[in-house]
Amino acid sequence: MAWDEVIYQYDGSFEGFLCCIYESYINKEFPIAFSGDEECFSLYAVRCVITDADHARRVMRGLENRSASGANVLRRAFLTCMEDKEAHLYAFARKLFSQGGAFLKNQSDEVYHPLAKAIRHMNGEVEKLRGFVRFSDYGGVLGAEIEPKNRVLPLLRSHFCNRCANEAFFIYDRTHKDLLLYSGGRSRILRVDRLDLNLPGEEEVHYRALWKRFYETIAIKERINPRLQDTHMPKRYRNTMTEFLPADHECRKSAIPAKAAAAFPGSAAPGGIPAPGTLR
Repeated sequence: MAWDEVIYQYDGSFEGFLCCIYESYINKEFPIAFSGDEECFSLYAVRCVITDADHARRVMRGLENRSASGANVLRRAFLTCMEDKEAHLYAFARKLFSQGGAFLKNQSDEVYHPLAKAIRHMNGEVEKLRGFVRFSDYGGVLGAEIEPKNRVLPLLRSHFCNRCANEAFFIYDRTHKDLLLYSGGRSRILRVDRLDLNLPGEEEVHYRALWKRFYETIAIKERINPRLQDTHMPKRYRNTMTEFLPADHECRKSAIPAKAAAAFPGSAAPGGIPAPGTLR
């Protein structure tokens, strides 16, 4: 099949993308595009790639043998919001297989540069969110919501699990519909299309009001610099930051699948969801 006649459709996971690389080499194809959607409509031929753990491991081992740092770049770049992401990652993987990792020394390399730029953007977002995540109390469970451009939960996971090691908490990524759950020293990331949380209780509203008062009190009105504030605290993060929301802000309404509720059995129940207990 010619290089310009096929689109690869996969499940959107990193393992699924590795299987796309495997299939392209097995079938001697050079796909022009990739689709992580369940439905793919195209005038070109569409090859549905099934995720196979053995195939994914085989490709990853091959990449690591060529360059361990290159394989790590591919893994991290997959989490970014880079435009035409899979096409760039595929070109990068092919170059890594054919040339090894020597080209990684040159960040202006035409294949490596888009990934390096996207990773820098993602790293900046991760660093900001380490300070911008705001937790609320839901019946003894700490909960937070974020709206990142990149798929940052896997990169925030260790930071918050270490920082809140004695707590039960969750962080919901509204953009990518991912839910990080932590309790009892164990964590899990689940795909959750919708999340339903109770309205904040009286005590939680009180603490939110105190936080807003603290935020407003420490400001020196004569030295307020909106442009500088926008640089250090971009507006796109403020939709989930307590100090920029009404004290009685209502959490977004929706519904959480039973599999996410069952992941952490416990006693407290925000929106009918059992509080995180100990993972089994």
